[in-house]
Amino acid sequence: MRWLERFPNLIITRTFSKAFGLAGLRVGFAAAHPEVADLLNRVRQPFNVSAIAQAAAVAALADVAFVERSRQLNQRGLEQIAAGMDRLQRRYIPSFGNFLTFHAGAAADVYQRLLQQGVIVRPIGGYGMPEHLRVSIGLESENERFLRALQAALHA
Repeated sequence: MRWLERFPNLIITRTFSKAFGLAGLRVGFAAAHPEVADLLNRVRQPFNVSAIAQAAAVAALADVAFVERSRQLNQRGLEQIAAGMDRLQRRYIPSFGNFLTFHAGAAADVYQRLLQQGVIVRPIGGYGMPEHLRVSIGLESENERFLRALQAALHA
């Protein structure tokens, strides 16, 4: 937030989707220089966040323990997926977020094979990485299911 003082054209955005567990409410916030915020307010849709979502977001900000548990769960999940990538001899981009990007080779084919197994990942060819896929970190059992499905997809 201190960067806002140095960079008046900076916009910092945050979502309540993952760490706060409010993905279905589609709520987040932005911090910006007052002049930039004024411009954003001129083009945003009125009532773009429901009163229920706003109340949930305010309550979530106070629930520090939940956020810490979410952070720890995500960290363990990242470690689990990274260890699985090592076992499968897949290169990956180290992550501090709630997803891991990995080299799949024929990514479009691997993506389709994963879909056939009911596992959804994100192709990122549109970002100039046609041989990579991105997987979101889930619960331990979900991560294990993904790794088993990936192994099958890679060896099909």
